[in-house]
Amino acid sequence: MRGRRLLTMAGLALGPLLVLAVFFVLPVSGMIGRGFVVDGRFDVSGVVDVLGRPRTHRVLWFTVWSAGLATICSVVLGLPAAYVLHRLAFPLRNLVRALLLVPFVLPTVVVGVAFRLLVGESGPLGFLGLDGTPVAIIAGLTFFNVAVVIRAVGVAWESLDPRPAEAAAALGATPAQVFRTVTFPALRPALVSAASVVFLFCATSFGVVLTLGGLRYSSVETEIYLLTTQLLDLQAAAALSILQLLAVTALLVLAGRLRRVPDPTVERRTARPRPVRRQDAGQLALTFLTLALVAAPILTLVLGSLRAHGEWTLANYRNLDSVGAGNALLVPVTSALVTSLRTAVDATWMALLLGGLIAVVVSRRSVSPAERRLRSTLDGIFMLPLGVSAVTLGFGFLITLDRPPLELRESPLLVPIAQALVALPLVVRILVPVLAGADDRQRQAAASLGAGPLRAFATVDLPLVWRPLLAAAGFAFAISLGEFGATSFLFRDEHPTLPVVIYQLIGRPGSDNFGMALAASVVLAAATALVVLVVDRFGTRSLGTF
Repeated sequence: MRGRRLLTMAGLALGPLLVLAVFFVLPVSGMIGRGFVVDGRFDVSGVVDVLGRPRTHRVLWFTVWSAGLATICSVVLGLPAAYVLHRLAFPLRNLVRALLLVPFVLPTVVVGVAFRLLVGESGPLGFLGLDGTPVAIIAGLTFFNVAVVIRAVGVAWESLDPRPAEAAAALGATPAQVFRTVTFPALRPALVSAASVVFLFCATSFGVVLTLGGLRYSSVETEIYLLTTQLLDLQAAAALSILQLLAVTALLVLAGRLRRVPDPTVERRTARPRPVRRQDAGQLALTFLTLALVAAPILTLVLGSLRAHGEWTLANYRNLDSVGAGNALLVPVTSALVTSLRTAVDATWMALLLGGLIAVVVSRRSVSPAERRLRSTLDGIFMLPLGVSAVTLGFGFLITLDRPPLELRESPLLVPIAQALVALPLVVRILVPVLAGADDRQRQAAASLGAGPLRAFATVDLPLVWRPLLAAAGFAFAISLGEFGATSFLFRDEHPTLPVVIYQLIGRPGSDNFGMALAASVVLAAATALVVLVVDRFGTRSLGTF
């Protein structure tokens, strides 16, 4: 029986292992080889030279301090909102929660365009002179990541046992003292874990920094892109990719350990939200201020897309069926939208198939030490892609999958595969808690009645997992639809995706091209927001721990 379980687990894991070997291990090893192997010899001098350059030091320092400051801003804005949206009951609470989740899955290039319009010379905040400054970049990063703090800390907050806080208040503690001595220590693991993940997202952000920073302010992500596409310095790009790979892996290990810190005050049930009281006025005000700050760039983007040559018009949207002024594009924006939708569909089913198999393998309870060791090893292997950013992944694909027997550079499946790997961690994170929570005795009962593994899955697991599965599909589709980092390396000129076309348009001269970029950004933002609002109806609580 145990041998059969091991064989079944190995069989389920074989497909994902082969995919990771070809589309993760091979690109990463090729990238490392490009950095350390010169003329067939192992040579670290090139990497040392790259890391010793003054520009590299500036790029590293800017990445660290901008990501750190954006993380602090995200926590400051997200903590009160997490309390209000997960511990208080008020009208339209679920709608506000859904709206604040939308920025997390908006395409990064759309966020960059929206903030560029908001703080530009002719924008509503143009008088502040923030266009092209680090402040605009940090604001964009905060906008993009505040939802992570709200969801992750909020899920932990609503699970706290309210009795210790009530006891402290009964003994005369003020609300501030209750928070400092009871609530905050209980939330610390979730808060630190969320902050570490936000720092990771900020440090590896691509579209926001590239759009708002240009050539003046570069993070490690954008520097890899510029070194590859403009300076053709592949060894320098490989050196930075290796450094980023090590840093990201270390951050993920730290976040994982913090997430596993046991907390005796956490009770495994959801606390019922209480009515709003007068003392909650400050937190409510900060929450709706956060909502206003989130809405301002999007509203500015929508209004900007409706104006052309000083008039209110739909001309920018009508122009989406063209190639722009001065033949700015090779294909119309509408064709790029069709390509994006088709690519996102392919990436979604790939991510669901691969993520579903991984979730089944790592979520089953082990019945022997050998099975436990094998499952633990597979779990570690499957989590390796978390340590690679989208830009690093795209760069690895670019330099390794261009010669036999894996000459896939011109394959239409290359971009969907890269996007599927980008969405894979989120799919796994949504499905694993649900499958792990299923009662294994029901599977054993089904097996004792003669049901095979597929029949047992259909009768026991599928009724539990179908809603999270649909939610995972929605998030994978939204992420793939707006993916820009890996796609910017891999797209074919005749088949660009919509984020790539938007970036091309904002780099072309002429107000008509910029207006088309705004209209295309609104279409892309609306598509992803619609998917997220629908997905939020499924109540994917497990997303809060991502």
